[in-house]
Order: sequence, then C-alpha cells, then structure tokens
Amino acid sequence: MNLTTYLKNIPEQRRARFNAIHSLILNMYPDVEQSMKYKMPTFSLGKHWIALANQKSYLSLYTCSADHLVAFQKMHPKIKTGKGCINIKDNDQFDITDLSSVITSALTENVT
Repeated sequence: MNLTTYLKNIPEQRRARFNAIHSLILNMYPDVEQSMKYKMPTFSLGKHWIALANQKSYLSLYTCSADHLVAFQKMHPKIKTGKGCINIKDNDQFDITDLSSVITSALTENVT
C-alpha cells in the first residue's frame, strides 16, 4: 500500500488528528525521509525513526524505545503507552505539540 492509499483509508473521525501529527513531524524535521516501512507512514533521519499508524480504534505513534516517551507520559499519564508507542484514542485530549519531545527524541537521540 502506498502513502496516498493509506491516508485515504483513515476514518474521518481520526483523519484530522493524523494529519496534524503528520504535519508536526514534517514541520519539525523537513528533511526527514518518508516511507511506508513497517507498512505504515514512517519518518527516518539516518538510523533514527518514528512511525504513525491508524489502528482499529486509535492512532499509534511508534518509536524504537520507551525512553522516547518519558516526557509525554509525565504530561499525560492517562494516555496509554506501550514499550515504545503511544496509543491515542479518538477521545484523548491533549495539545498535538506535546508530542514534540517524543518526535525529537525518536529522531535524534540514541538509546540503549
């Protein structure tokens, strides 16, 4: 599946938030390489990456480490996170720019 088809298949109730996160990543890192690696929109800078996916009932923002999520988790402890991802339900309320620390960490920092 290509990016255009992927974007068209995002449900209307989730599309605006998906587009806002997508735009935030591109505005923060205009030189990021976009692909459909992992079968979802993936953004890479060298060996660093972050991916954004539409799931059945939420959006997921994937990174390669839970370390990238620490600042966001402190601001939003009620939003579900996993071992390197944030699961954003349609009714989760937060400022999209609060994801900036996650994006920066995932695209620039080395973790162990």
